[in-house]
This record gives sequence, C-alpha cells and structure tokens, in this order.
Amino acid sequence: MKEYVSVDVETTGLAPKQDKIIEIGAVRVRDGQIVESFTSFVNPGRILPAHITELTGILQEQVDEAETMESVLPAFLEFAGDLPLVGHRILFDYGFLKRAAVNMRLDFERSGVDTLKLSRQFLSELPSRRLSALCEHFEIPIQAHRALEDARATHILYEKLLELYGTDPDRAKDFEPVPLICKVKRESPATKAQKERLTKLLALHQLTPDYDVSMLTKNEASRQIDRILAAYGSLQK
Repeated sequence: MKEYVSVDVETTGLAPKQDKIIEIGAVRVRDGQIVESFTSFVNPGRILPAHITELTGILQEQVDEAETMESVLPAFLEFAGDLPLVGHRILFDYGFLKRAAVNMRLDFERSGVDTLKLSRQFLSELPSRRLSALCEHFEIPIQAHRALEDARATHILYEKLLELYGTDPDRAKDFEPVPLICKVKRESPATKAQKERLTKLLALHQLTPDYDVSMLTKNEASRQIDRILAAYGSLQK
C-alpha cells in the first residue's frame, strides 16, 4: 500500500453494543512514513471504570472535558478519507467506529489490514502476538494502551512485517487491504419520555448514575429503567 491510516481506539470496555470510545489515535502513512497524525479524547457520557483508568492512564476529567463522538468522529473521518485502515485486531477498532458512524447516519465502509492476523501467520513461534509483546520482540518503542502510541507502533509493526515477509510475491497479497465486514444496526437516541422517566426514577430512589442520561440510546435507557425497576420498584412510592 502506498498510503494508509493506522488507527487505534481506547474504550470503556470490550463490547461495542454497551461500551464507548474514549480516545481515537491515528497516523496517516505515505510511502512507509508518517505524514500526519490525529488524536482526540472522546466524552463517553459515563464514568470510566477504574480498571480502564488503571490500564490506559486516561483520567475522568480528561474525557469529561473532551468533545462528544458527534464532533470527534466527523473530524476523524475527514482525516482518514477513503484510505485503507491498518490496525492490530482491526475489526475491534473498526467495530466501535462503525457503530458510532451508523448511529450518526455517516457512511463508513473501509478496507483494511490486520497486523494481528499477519503476526499469527508469520510469527507463530512467538509465545504472544499481543501488540506490546511484538513491540518488545522488534524493539519498537511504545506507550501501551494509548491510542496514538498504539497506532504509531502498529504502523511500524506493519512496515517491519512487510519488509520481512511481504517481498515474497506469493505473500505480497497478504499485506493488501480487504473489505472490513461489520454489520451494525442503528441505535436511536433515547426518547424524551424515556429520559424523563429515567430522571424521575433516579431522583425518587436517590441514585447517582455513572452515565449522562442525555447521551443514552433507546436501548441503553430501556436497560437502565428496567434495572432500577427490578431493584427498587415503580415510580409509585
């Protein structure tokens, strides 16, 4: 590939249907060299799990002060253009980005290359193909679990694997992008009635939510309402 975007996201968890992106990092690569970078925190509208802060070093105040996905994603899409994506377990990152795009009615169909798949194919003798382990193996500097640093490291890893194995004509096709398949259904924002009911339930039972009611989807609001009703009962007291 003459030009591509290496991308990584940090999230509140591993499930795209429930968790949210908290940081996007990407580098634009041309002829093997980084020519531009993109990085942004994202306000997920919820409290960060303690283990995520411990893992990434990302603080609650950093995401609280950040723009929401409605502002960050269009900026990232403009940065990335229609270029192929490179990522370590790329479908994880793409799945989160695709869900956000679908919910915002934005077109986001891309091709890509997975460095984890390449590593499993060509480095099967290594005990681990985690990005941090591969960076240690190839002596690639990295600040693990930060989006921009992981995107940079993934780019270097891709170029290293390409140098070692991609010059063989029989293997060159393995380094070319393929369509990224991720089927996502759009989730509508919570209705006014849902938000009002949830707010009343929270106030009635003196509960402090770890999420922003105004940023919930219909499904998320419904789950939160059902959870409170199951634990505390209806609005009647």
